[in-house]
Amino acid sequence: MTRDLISATFAHTDTSSTTDLLPRPVKGKLGLAAGMDKDARAIQGMAALGFGFLEIGTVTPRPQPGNDRPRLWRLLETREIRNRMGFNNEGVDAAVARLQKLRSTKNGRSIVVGANIGKNKVTANEDAPSDYEICARKLAPLVDFLVINVSSPNTPGLRDLQSVETLRPIAEVTKRAGSKAAGRDIPVLVKIAPDLADEDVSAVAQMVKELGLAGVVAANTTINHTEGPGGVSGPRLKQRTLQIVSQLRAQLGDDHTIIAVGGISTVSDALEYLNAGADLLEAFTAFIYEGPAWPGKMNRGIAQVTGR
Repeated sequence: MTRDLISATFAHTDTSSTTDLLPRPVKGKLGLAAGMDKDARAIQGMAALGFGFLEIGTVTPRPQPGNDRPRLWRLLETREIRNRMGFNNEGVDAAVARLQKLRSTKNGRSIVVGANIGKNKVTANEDAPSDYEICARKLAPLVDFLVINVSSPNTPGLRDLQSVETLRPIAEVTKRAGSKAAGRDIPVLVKIAPDLADEDVSAVAQMVKELGLAGVVAANTTINHTEGPGGVSGPRLKQRTLQIVSQLRAQLGDDHTIIAVGGISTVSDALEYLNAGADLLEAFTAFIYEGPAWPGKMNRGIAQVTGR
């Protein structure tokens, strides 16, 4: 799977006038990050607000309630979010039913949708590949790309799966099962945490190249804070995630896609990421603070500056 096939045009090399993820047009470089539309309920509405593409989930094989409430807090002084949601979702079959309905309409088929997949809390780490295989097999025929989530801090032991030794079998089965079910080479990306050391980022990048994965989503929430349990998203992620994006681009070359997420609030933030090597962008926290007009405003602003 080459970056030409799955990736958007981006500021630092490409001069074409269209933005593509797969052969399908992406209506803007900024998409909705996973975590908001967990159950594929709001895809058309979010697309109408101006997001160029969407990532649903995290979806797990079986429904699960997530962690006890309260589990989401606004950090008003820094315009950030702390969450300890715990993969609350209705399970893969509920997501599949909604995606089937979405894809039955012309407008629904036109929206680029990815699925962020994870394991159930009760699944032991050694059995995790089977959970990712189930989600990949059921979702791949209905989505444009898959994202392996091993970086949420809110499922006990999940981040342990970021080590290449445990991540490799998950990536292999996700790619194999997803492509077989979809009848095409479905792009598979890995979502990593901003708290990974540089050498671990390098190890993930090397694995992505070896397995022919599509690329990396960088990065998830951080646990490097004193706000309480859970992960924090928002502006404090930006500098570290910019470093990770730059490192990934240097190691992955031009043949893999990087989707950057973390602290993107302004067009200037977006351009920093694009110039660091990101192909596409995702956001969540700024949308909560800025409101429904924000994604369209951002994508128009990005397009005005980049010419696409």
